[in-house]
Amino acid sequence: MSKKRNFVFLGLFAALMGGGAAAASIFYNMAVVPKKKTQEEIDSSPVDSEAIKWLRSLPSREDVYINSIDGLKLHAHLIKADTDSHKYAICIHGINSDGEFMSLYAKHYHDMGINVLLPDNRGYGLSEGDYTGYGYFDRLDIMEWIYYITHMDKDAHILIHGTSMGAAITLMTTGEKLPDNVVFAVADSSYTTLSEEFAAVYKSFNAFIPVSVALFILRFLILIRCGYDINKIDVLKAVSKSKTPTLFIHGDEDKLIDPQMCSRLYEKCTAPKQYCLILGADHVAGAYVDPDKYWNKVDSLMEKTGY
Repeated sequence: MSKKRNFVFLGLFAALMGGGAAAASIFYNMAVVPKKKTQEEIDSSPVDSEAIKWLRSLPSREDVYINSIDGLKLHAHLIKADTDSHKYAICIHGINSDGEFMSLYAKHYHDMGINVLLPDNRGYGLSEGDYTGYGYFDRLDIMEWIYYITHMDKDAHILIHGTSMGAAITLMTTGEKLPDNVVFAVADSSYTTLSEEFAAVYKSFNAFIPVSVALFILRFLILIRCGYDINKIDVLKAVSKSKTPTLFIHGDEDKLIDPQMCSRLYEKCTAPKQYCLILGADHVAGAYVDPDKYWNKVDSLMEKTGY
């Protein structure tokens, strides 16, 4: 009986691990493999569609490139202000998107006479790369873009504004030692840690494989294929080291990233900070649902930091 029980146990364990591997592989393809939006998807949002048309037709838009520290060629849209300005906004996009999808934010800053840089995160748009980094390598890429700006303009005053994954990248960047040129940051709908966010999303699938098993295998897959550990993408730790004044924004009806994560990030942040909850807004919809409140909060931080 003992051998039979062991056989059954091993069989169940093998089935569990096999199912976990299959679930993790599917989740990997959904979460880590970069995807490009179709024109139909772009046109499904009239606001984004109009903003992207504005960007594409702008005479002052330039394609600029840098090399990452690990040798990838990275692309960004650079929009020069209509008049001479030492102010710059770096707007960072989220998952399954690219720099163009920050056009709405870019237009707002450009209309204020600010130079704007819209990077394509590695793996997206015209940037090289095969996977989504969630901030691990991306924070270093943004630092390279900061240096790109300061080499071009030593008197640059830089703000960083990210949405969703771009917000996490923004906050992880502020956790690094940055030049004084970086004046403040805006983080719209960031997660706290990648492992916590992955767990929450995986649970929403109601899969029969335990979340601990699926995430263990997913962590291994990402480590082997992408070279980073999802457990080291800790935005809470980053904000605890930040010295950059930061505005934390989240929609109270966000169904992708729990609004409570924003509260926890705000509490953990050691830098000067402000908090803004947009009522009635789903994921990264604050600037669409209540633009007056959204941009008034940004303007307030601009004034307080002397930007």
